[in-house]
Amino acid sequence: MRIDEIKTQIFQLEKELLTPQVRENSLKLNSILAADFFEFGSSGTIWSKKDAVEGGLSLREMTLSDFDIHPLAKDVMLATYRVHDKTRNQQTLRSSIWRKNGDQWQLFFHQGTLAK
Repeated sequence: MRIDEIKTQIFQLEKELLTPQVRENSLKLNSILAADFFEFGSSGTIWSKKDAVEGGLSLREMTLSDFDIHPLAKDVMLATYRVHDKTRNQQTLRSSIWRKNGDQWQLFFHQGTLAK
């Protein structure tokens, strides 16, 4: 698979993860998040897959920009981008590590950092 195709797939997954339809759907989250997923949130909280799937993710109006991917290894990609949280009027820098599991990309790690 070409890098531009991988970038499109991961971009779509990142966009989906910002939507209420996915953030409230434990089955969809369970599919997208790797079994060993964890997140360092912009709040300073560390989240696990169990936290995200069972508790759901916060619902806010968010837009994604400046998206790019960076290959780390075969079938491992770092995604970097910005999110504008319209609900809280905040900007965050985001980074995610995606791993290929069979024919599916899964989110292994995510971090959000408040931006000025």
